[in-house]
Amino acid sequence: MLPVKKPKRHYHTLEEIRLRKEELAAEIQQDNTKFSALWHQTFIKREGSTKGEYFSGLIANSITAIDAFLLIRKLMKNYGGIFGFSSKKSKKKH
Repeated sequence: MLPVKKPKRHYHTLEEIRLRKEELAAEIQQDNTKFSALWHQTFIKREGSTKGEYFSGLIANSITAIDAFLLIRKLMKNYGGIFGFSSKKSKKKH
């Protein structure tokens, strides 16, 4: 949640300040409740997956890794000179 800029309020009495303080405390408590619920949902232990789900996830991750490797290889081949890697090997003189 991004902070929202609210217009500044001008308080004239201590009672107005106390009321605003109570409002803010209630808002903070609500936000705290939401965040703690989201935090606990993040770390819920999931049910065990079947062998089929396990293998499909394994294959999907493998394909993603191979695709990333091929993409990096292609980028380094075409744009390696920018990063200090030359695409042509220099020949050593004897």
